[in-house]
Amino acid sequence: MSESSDVVTVVGPEAYFHGVLTVRGSLRVEGEVEGDVTEAQSVIIGKRGKVRGDVAAQSVIVAGTLVGDVTASGQIELKAGGRISGNIRTQKLVIEEGSVFDGNCTMAEADKASAEPARHHGAAKQQAAAS
Repeated sequence: MSESSDVVTVVGPEAYFHGVLTVRGSLRVEGEVEGDVTEAQSVIIGKRGKVRGDVAAQSVIVAGTLVGDVTASGQIELKAGGRISGNIRTQKLVIEEGSVFDGNCTMAEADKASAEPARHHGAAKQQAAAS
């Protein structure tokens, strides 16, 4: 099914889903999901949406509430008024003012960037000590 990337699954404002939700396209949550969300292309949690479980997708946008760990191969965006309580793993993270993030964040690109200055800084200390 090559058109799965265009498919959007919606959990409406009056809906409650309990269990593991495997989504091959995109998912929009306006209601409540209790359980993990896997294999999604994108996950959008609307202002009144709530997810209690781990989320794995290419991109994740949170305007509502997410309690669980989030892994995105692309980007995670936390909108104003949104809340994430859990750990984040992504390459790119956008956090708007007025949002709440409670957890740890691991960024693949940031690991490389932070390792470089530490080596140069250590070498500068060694040169200063040798002088």
